[in-house]
Amino acid sequence: MSFSRFPSVVDDVTVRLVAGVVLVISTATLATQQWWLLAVLAVDFTLRAALGPQASPVARLVQAWVRPRVSAPRRPTAGAPKRFAASIGAVLTLAATVLWLVHGSTGSSGALVALVAVTVVMVVFPALESILGVCVGCVLFGQLMRLGLIPEEICLDCADITRRARVGAVTS
Repeated sequence: MSFSRFPSVVDDVTVRLVAGVVLVISTATLATQQWWLLAVLAVDFTLRAALGPQASPVARLVQAWVRPRVSAPRRPTAGAPKRFAASIGAVLTLAATVLWLVHGSTGSSGALVALVAVTVVMVVFPALESILGVCVGCVLFGQLMRLGLIPEEICLDCADITRRARVGAVTS
């Protein structure tokens, strides 16, 4: 199995389905307090952010089993903001995993409160993506581009959203 870099274009429908799986796992984690599930998500998000969706067990499962059963046409979207969003997911779930370990070893109620708060965010963000199509990480990515903190070269389609339409018109 070979892993390539994160694709420059991804299917938004597949991304939303992956977010749906993350939503289910995060909700189950919160409902059952099976905090170890956050460590599983942390590994998946880290693989996805670092190596792309081909390295993510959740994304591969969705691509193989769920997406073929969804009749919606592919909706190409820029990959860089989705990678940024996966990186945010990695940071949050890694932080939650550390909080779980701290709470487990010390019994700290502060760690538990922080753990629950991070897990709630890990319910809200994928809910917004999967249900409403609002990618919080992508919105933040766009804001950082507008502020000049992320260079335009990182995502030419993001810097000029009319670019894809022009390119499509030329190749059509």
